Amino acid sequence: MNFIEKLAQASKKNHSMLCVGLDPDPALMLEKTGIFEFNKAIIDATADLVCAYKPNIAFYEAAGNAGLEALKKTRDYIPEDIPVIIDAKRGDIGNTAKAYARSLFDYYKFDAMTASPYLGYDSLEPFINYRDRGIFILCRTSNKGALDFQSLSVKTNSGQKMLFEVVAEKVNDWNKFGNLGLVVGATYPEELKMIRDRYPEVPLLIPGVGAQGGELEKTVKYGADRERCKTVINVSRQILYASKGKDFTTAARKAAEELRNSINDYLK
Repeated sequence: MNFIEKLAQASKKNHSMLCVGLDPDPALMLEKTGIFEFNKAIIDATADLVCAYKPNIAFYEAAGNAGLEALKKTRDYIPEDIPVIIDAKRGDIGNTAKAYARSLFDYYKFDAMTASPYLGYDSLEPFINYRDRGIFILCRTSNKGALDFQSLSVKTNSGQKMLFEVVAEKVNDWNKFGNLGLVVGATYPEELKMIRDRYPEVPLLIPGVGAQGGELEKTVKYGADRERCKTVINVSRQILYASKGKDFTTAARKAAEELRNSINDYLK
């Protein structure tokens, strides 16, 4: 089963487009809780409510060898029928990209990853060639600094376009194996709508809801695909740190359930 099929299956089984970002921050976690133990508790509390999990590799690298060991244990613990997207934002020249691909797909065995298009097709080809895995290409990211480059007007053969539009077009052209998607932030709802309207079947990973200020209703209205199986709405802090006390797992489940149900209500 490839990533797209696995995502569709999990979305339908759990009636969910919600992805929980597994970003363990020691400054926000319950004191003396280890990274893997924290993740395990969150997974146990939310596994029937999500379409995917998305660890951001930075939080694990920051903890050194212990953090990377926790990342591997976390990946291995997540139920096999739930896809795991590693937020690594890789993108480098060919040989380096091949090494990144071996690390993320062969060693850690993630189902999908995020990648940067800045170096062009040859920097992404080693990832794309893993036909059963998903690659979400950064297109219109959720941060404020996205405006620095992604909204620049560039000259193309078909006229002036914003850079993020060109990225989306390129990814659509490169999608020969059907395993490419786009990262489009909830904080830019009009651009999200533009991308979904132009590419109705392309998987979208949508960060930015909650702590970053994205509106859930607009995200669902503008970002959801017709079959409700290729849209991944990621939420991290709003779920992970719904409580900083010993009841954090109960609070996380409540927050995740409310978000999942709100998404489904907006779909109606």
